[in-house]
Amino acid sequence: MLLLQQWAAQAPAGGAYVAHPAHPAPAGQGVAEQLSLWLSTVDAVQLSRALHALESPAVLDGPPPAPVDVRALQTTLDAAQAELAALAQARPLVPTPARERADNTPVEQPDPEAAAEFALYAARYLAVQKQVENRVAGLRAQLRQRLAAGPDSLRRLAALDAVMEHMLGTREQRLWASLPGYLERRMVQRRAAHQQQLQDEGRADEPHCWALPGGWLHAFEQDMRALQRAELQARLQPLSGLLEAARHHAAAGTSSVRRRVFASRPAPETTDNVKTKDMVAMTGTNE
Repeated sequence: MLLLQQWAAQAPAGGAYVAHPAHPAPAGQGVAEQLSLWLSTVDAVQLSRALHALESPAVLDGPPPAPVDVRALQTTLDAAQAELAALAQARPLVPTPARERADNTPVEQPDPEAAAEFALYAARYLAVQKQVENRVAGLRAQLRQRLAAGPDSLRRLAALDAVMEHMLGTREQRLWASLPGYLERRMVQRRAAHQQQLQDEGRADEPHCWALPGGWLHAFEQDMRALQRAELQARLQPLSGLLEAARHHAAAGTSSVRRRVFASRPAPETTDNVKTKDMVAMTGTNE
């Protein structure tokens, strides 16, 4: 992800950020070269067999193809994306301070130190991540099912997507599971930069300002939301690709119909042809 590259660039020398397979591939690297970083020799053989199997007529067995409602699918995807994006914007709940729980003594503000515990944010991130994972997986399966009922080319694409999800799913899950580790290092980086700034300016710390705009914890919360948005966009890329293929197929079909309709129309009459027909009608002759 570009976001992780930006964080790595901002980390101090000798920081904790390292190269990661989730980072974008070098410019000019082909799809096969990128896949070679993910698949072993055994995986490549299995993928080759699966691709050959897709050429079998058995893939196309089933009821006659039905038109794919691209607009309805786009609406469903947009609604899910908006819902999940809103979910990622929610702030984690700060636990009630221990003193208030023990003797019911009112506390005007939550404990800033408790609010700055990474475990609080990790739990929130993982909870959102799980909901995103389940929702996206369901949408992807639903989209494949709709394409599998469509024309032959879309049926093959749906079958190919199922193969790719099966082949790459385990590796992807490991990468998604590594993101909270990057987030924790980002929190350490933000807090260290805050403390360094206080030291340089000779100021005392004000923990109650950490979560306010301009505070280091507020900036970290923005970082967490940015990472959640980036993860959501990455998870939705296969769905966007399937939908774009369906849209392209529908557009190509519409253009083909228009060409056939245009070709079946009679040639437009010129002025000379019209005059000739009028003269024939008036004289009653038939040349």
